[in-house]
Amino acid sequence: MSRLEAVYFAKLAEQAERWDDMAEFIKVAVASTPDPSLDERNLLSVAYKNTIGARRASWRVLSQVETRERQRGRARQTALVVAARVKLEHELTDLCKDILRLLAERLVPTALSIESRIFYSKMIGDYYRYLAEFSTGADLDECATKAEEAYAEAAVQADENLRATHPMRLGVALNQSVFQYDVRKDPARACEIAKASFDGALAELDSLSEEGYRDSTLIMQLLRDNLQLWAAELQETETETA
Repeated sequence: MSRLEAVYFAKLAEQAERWDDMAEFIKVAVASTPDPSLDERNLLSVAYKNTIGARRASWRVLSQVETRERQRGRARQTALVVAARVKLEHELTDLCKDILRLLAERLVPTALSIESRIFYSKMIGDYYRYLAEFSTGADLDECATKAEEAYAEAAVQADENLRATHPMRLGVALNQSVFQYDVRKDPARACEIAKASFDGALAELDSLSEEGYRDSTLIMQLLRDNLQLWAAELQETETETA
């Protein structure tokens, strides 16, 4: 299959919402070139985000059901849910390691542009974050550390090379702050990252082109929503401990 055919089939799978197929096709395309195009990078991101996103949502449902069954003292039902959850965790692990291996072995070493390097570093952070969501013990520590390092690298490169309003720079800050809140359980640090990014972009909003306005303001809205939620939680915690 040629690179062009693989991209075509990936887009076809996207329209049909066959995310696993889309991931397989776009892997063929990006592995056949030393520096995939922006369109190909976006297709890769969409494919894995959706195929893993559906399983992450399922994992959250199973975790809630497991907690409920435990609270009811239903040992047999709890064991069945645990088996389903563990099976799903194996699927998530395989998918995350698959994309992380592709990034480490093929995409990062040959990345030519600053934007592609930032893009890949952010992806590495994302997929280690997804692994950290259900990992425990030493595995959790390892995944969290690798996610934090990747986000830090992406943030440094983005801050040095992209405008504060650039969607990729905003996206790095958004996901980095979510990591601090969800994985590190550090809402203060999450607020710090989100606020710095939002305020920096707000100061340059007038310079945004019409083309980039929608993407940038959408991510800014997500940053603001998270910031308001986390700040309110911090204030409530401070009130309770006062």
